[in-house]
Amino acid sequence: MLQIIETLTIKNKYDMEENLKFREATVSDSTLINELAAQVFPQTYSVILSPKQLDYMFDMMYSLHSLRNQMEMEHQKFFLIYKNNKPCGYLSIEKVNDSFYRFQKIYCLPECQKRGVGRFIIEQGIKYLSENYQHPFTIELFVNRDNPAYGFYKHVGFSTFGTRDEPIGDGYFMNDYIMRKEIK
Repeated sequence: MLQIIETLTIKNKYDMEENLKFREATVSDSTLINELAAQVFPQTYSVILSPKQLDYMFDMMYSLHSLRNQMEMEHQKFFLIYKNNKPCGYLSIEKVNDSFYRFQKIYCLPECQKRGVGRFIIEQGIKYLSENYQHPFTIELFVNRDNPAYGFYKHVGFSTFGTRDEPIGDGYFMNDYIMRKEIK
């Protein structure tokens, strides 16, 4: 049985109601997260990264082994987002310390973008942290410097803190903006 953390009804551009749901994922959801990532990740990065780097990064971050490791060993919390009872996105949160958290993965299917789903994901992630951890705290995320999502994160209140060029192996780097949001 799914434990729903939050449900929201929004209206789409055709003025039809859509239900969004946010729930914590378990290790048994690794396959679902992998399947969602297989739809979102290449679409997001195919114009930014080479096919070889895409494959390398996908395996590094979204193989079933990697997802299980992130949940069990790295203690990242994953959340699934549903739109009208269909999985449409995911979020992972890493606790860095008692007042600092990192949104590691924030994705929704391409057909759900620019429809309020991304904002819902961010808001629910913040709500989860606000209800389960002490205030004040900082949320950090990394966004590729060529990713149009940078504008979205600014729009929902994140500020650019710096940049990073993080080696990830095989000669590849993550070339990101570091963005942060303070929660009082």
